[in-house]
Amino acid sequence: MSFFSSVWDIFSTGTLYGSTTRLAVFLAFAAVGEWVAERAGTLNISVEGMSLVAAFAAVAGSDITHSVIGGVAFGVLAGMIVAAVQGNLSHRLTANQFVVGLAINVLALGLTSFLRQQVDLNVRPAGQFPGASHLPGVLQQIFDQRWTAYLVIPAVAGCWWLVFRTRWGLEVRAVGENPQAADVSGIHVNRRRREAILVCGAMCGLAGAYLSLDTVGFSLNMTSGRGFIAIAAVIFGGWTLRGTLGGCVLFGGVEAFALVVQGLQLNINRQLLQALPYLVTLVVMALFAKRTRQPQSLSRPFVRGLT
Repeated sequence: MSFFSSVWDIFSTGTLYGSTTRLAVFLAFAAVGEWVAERAGTLNISVEGMSLVAAFAAVAGSDITHSVIGGVAFGVLAGMIVAAVQGNLSHRLTANQFVVGLAINVLALGLTSFLRQQVDLNVRPAGQFPGASHLPGVLQQIFDQRWTAYLVIPAVAGCWWLVFRTRWGLEVRAVGENPQAADVSGIHVNRRRREAILVCGAMCGLAGAYLSLDTVGFSLNMTSGRGFIAIAAVIFGGWTLRGTLGGCVLFGGVEAFALVVQGLQLNINRQLLQALPYLVTLVVMALFAKRTRQPQSLSRPFVRGLT
């Protein structure tokens, strides 16, 4: 089988599109949560750690409650607990946001690896969404997902509504652009930033829960750097919701392509294929990072009286 005929087979069948959907859903959960946090002025590097802890918590919750819904709830709660740690260290103790996020990622990897070796969990997998199996061709591959994937629709819509249709969202955007002016107008800047990080934690909790309950179990470092790709999707999208979701589809498609190609008998270096999503992410970041406008106070701590 030639290389070009193999590539044609990949794009002419639905396997690629189904895999793209599964990977893009995880990225959408995490990236939209990160988008909310960054609109408030927080560069939340700990998306990876939040999602990883949530993935383990979801499996544990599913085993404890004998319910997928219980697993999702445990995942969301775990993500919000990690987010509370991030928020308080960054916006109550004014610790460096990047350093705190990096430390949380390292701690999350070590903690979940240790706990995975100590306990034996029996996960209850989420069921398939009803009705999608009757769709024709490619549509079946795209929509025949576990029902947890469809949580992304109300979750993303809810974040959009919070940011653009509520007073809270107006204040969040204000503290991300000009925290000094927001403070003068009576907005509690650091509180709003902590609350935005909690929203991010809940979304990362959904991302982690979806990942582990979709793959029927927890494996070591199962997020595999996708949290950082989610951050890249926000930057690629120019801190807009539509652009962020577009970035999730793009990066999800690239990773899906790499995974599908690995299953073919082609003379392509396996390590190169595994690195492909991250190489594309670096190229896209280099091309688009300076062409977009970030929130003016992104990653800058706010201390009243200091400019």
